[in-house]
Amino acid sequence: MKFQVERHALADAVAWVARGLPQRPPMPVLAGILLSVDADALTVSSFDYEVSTQMRIEAAVDTAGKTLVSGRLLADITKALPNKPVELTVDGSRVLLKCGTSKFSLPSLPVDDYPSLPALPGLAGSVDADEFARVVGTVAIAAGRDETLPMLTGVRIEIEGNTLTFAATDRYRLAVREMTWEPADPQVSTAVLVPAKMLSDTAKTLAGVGRVDISLSDGADGLIGFSGGDRHTTTRLLDPDFPPFRKLLPDDSSSTADVATASLVEGVRRVALVAERGTPVQLAFDDAEVTLTVAGDDDGSAEESLPTDLNGDPIRIGFNPAYLLDGLGAVGADAVRMSFLTSTKPAVLSPVPTEDGQQDSYRYLIMPMRLPG
Repeated sequence: MKFQVERHALADAVAWVARGLPQRPPMPVLAGILLSVDADALTVSSFDYEVSTQMRIEAAVDTAGKTLVSGRLLADITKALPNKPVELTVDGSRVLLKCGTSKFSLPSLPVDDYPSLPALPGLAGSVDADEFARVVGTVAIAAGRDETLPMLTGVRIEIEGNTLTFAATDRYRLAVREMTWEPADPQVSTAVLVPAKMLSDTAKTLAGVGRVDISLSDGADGLIGFSGGDRHTTTRLLDPDFPPFRKLLPDDSSSTADVATASLVEGVRRVALVAERGTPVQLAFDDAEVTLTVAGDDDGSAEESLPTDLNGDPIRIGFNPAYLLDGLGAVGADAVRMSFLTSTKPAVLSPVPTEDGQQDSYRYLIMPMRLPG
């Protein structure tokens, strides 16, 4: 096998594929990146039996073939190469890489032991890549990280006509957002649970490609695939069990408060500087003002007031500052509306409707913390 390829294209492809490499591969070959060359292109791939990633780039091919090399090492090398064409040759059990005056001789892994990559499932529809990245990013922040509760480590995607609904929760907060898409079959109605980290990383790296095709298996293999440009990735779906999240979102509120998002973010960050672990940031809403307070013992206390537009009863409520900042950062609007029932029940953050009455679908529900006294 022998081919020549542009350094930037190779580094980009290897970096994209290396993100799917397992941290602790159950088999040595799964730490490798597969390089496959046909008549005029190089396909760079990785697979760990759960997630597969592939990218195809143009190459000047002398001899077709395939080889398997250490993925992390190849990613480090290609990132550091000079900006000159890269020539790669397989010589027995060694992979020879040359770029300008830089030369590397790398051991190859047994390519015959590498598993076959799954094919992309059937096309389910397509979405705008940038909007997809924005929506996934604002929902995946609420997904859990406790692997003993796998159903909470995923993002639920509900497909209903031309609408996709994304939801994630870790029991302490819940994020929900909708977006439109172009379904291959407008009559399809289904729901899947996708690993949140994989979905978030994929959406982020596919931003800017224009359109993302979403593929979904209809059999027992439980696969979902995402394709954009020359890149595609698949992952096995999680068990579809998921909390009935719509029941968690309250239908009404006793009071709402509109606050400038940037000002509230800055205020929470400042007062949280003295917050000890497990200390809530308190928000006391009155007629035209919200007072942010952190009452610490060893690290001191802090207080700051901001203007607000309160509609309803005054309320004093406390939140985990990190969870609150996550929600405020995901709202994506100049002003955030905070809706309350009582100081002991979850609050909901949402963008304030625009002047023309348009309402964003984003909802971020956050559990309150017990306040001292």
